[in-house]
Amino acid sequence: MAHRPAAVAAGVHDNPFMKPMEWVSLALLAAVILVVLPILLDAFRLNLVGKYLTYAFVALGLVICWGFGGILSLGQGCFFGLGGYCMAMYLKLEASSVENTKIQSTPGIPDFMDWNQITELPWIWKPFQSLPLTLFLVVALPAFFAFVIGTAMFRRRVGGTYFAIITQAIAAILTILIVGQQGYTGGINGITDLRTLNGWDIRTDSAHNILYFVNGGLLIGCILFAQYVKKSKLGRILVAMRDKEDRVRFSGYQVASFKTFAFCMAAVFAAIGGAMFTLQVGFMSPSFVGIVPSIEMVIYAAVGGRLSLFGAVWGTLLVNWAKTSFSESFPELWLFGLGALFIAVVLAFPNGLAGIYRTYVEPRLTRKVKALAPAEARALPHGTPAE
Repeated sequence: MAHRPAAVAAGVHDNPFMKPMEWVSLALLAAVILVVLPILLDAFRLNLVGKYLTYAFVALGLVICWGFGGILSLGQGCFFGLGGYCMAMYLKLEASSVENTKIQSTPGIPDFMDWNQITELPWIWKPFQSLPLTLFLVVALPAFFAFVIGTAMFRRRVGGTYFAIITQAIAAILTILIVGQQGYTGGINGITDLRTLNGWDIRTDSAHNILYFVNGGLLIGCILFAQYVKKSKLGRILVAMRDKEDRVRFSGYQVASFKTFAFCMAAVFAAIGGAMFTLQVGFMSPSFVGIVPSIEMVIYAAVGGRLSLFGAVWGTLLVNWAKTSFSESFPELWLFGLGALFIAVVLAFPNGLAGIYRTYVEPRLTRKVKALAPAEARALPHGTPAE
């Protein structure tokens, strides 16, 4: 039997798509999300977890952008909001049919437009009359804006703290714009009273359950795609760029292009989460777009571990569960608790939950797996192909 060259075989063995323990982590996460939680939780709590999972898309993008690319963005709420508003605009137009709005001065347009004396549908809303075009715009619009911002910033070598402050300012500007243009965006109240998706009532418990599983499936798919990027040459360049940017630049690579790609990928993930949030919760408002939610999204990734795709999801679930539980009992103290949690992460375990797992749990599990392996497999010389 012909054998592959040793170097090729070693490369395939050393850099698999996922290590055995990573497959176990993925299976555990999928089992918890898709099997355990639906069995244990009632409809209300399951829908609440579905809302948490929409934030996990943002944390996942931050792992690629911040963890591997070294690009800290404090404005991910912008892209979360863009995706959410795109979906909300389609749902609102479907709920604003002539029959449903016949009591308005101008039937066929959203109610907040009628209240603000707008007499025809603005041109910016017209593409959202089509569901396929809406789904395209959910991804395309955030990617376009991220591309514009990234190209403008990274080609001028703006990075680090300055980039984080600029993205934070963009989040504030977008919030002010949404609130100020009440006749076009719904203002401070956002876009509410969303009823159907292509004729399907999304307000029922059964619809919430279906959307929960769609949400979970999309999240697993995004994890697999992010893992593919992580294990590819692109992922290795991102890590090298994070650690020694000048060396990567002197090696002939276009650092700005790689940074822009990572930023756009994080924006698309956040937008998918925003669109699913609108479907899962039933509204979208500027309170999910600004500085505070953007910083909270960074905390999700930091608590879970900014270098771990799975840790980002667990961190999102943990922080939001703590937020719900703590705020139900002590609503006025939650922000202090969130700040204390972030400080504790930075000081005590800077690599988050994933760092604790890798340091204390994974070595023990690996030893147990090796101990349970057949004796002949353990005795097989390194590099010898199994029969």
